[in-house]
Amino acid sequence: MTTQETGVQPQSGAMSLEELLSLPATVNVTTAGRALGIGRDKAYELIREGRFPVRTLPLGGTVRVPTAELWKILGVEGARV
Repeated sequence: MTTQETGVQPQSGAMSLEELLSLPATVNVTTAGRALGIGRDKAYELIREGRFPVRTLPLGGTVRVPTAELWKILGVEGARV
């Protein structure tokens, strides 16, 4: 559903359901943080502390986050058709 269909505006900077469902298989930490409603710095802080709410994939000098795990924690698991 789009913002027009639901009549609900996402919070400033927050990701809409439509955006969330269109994400690729993995995303960067900034995008994952946005999906969770937290900033980039806070997301990296949580990763360093081992407290990020989903599994992360360290790949060389970058970190990726599995989108399916974001969907699950946000309660949109299986919503993609």
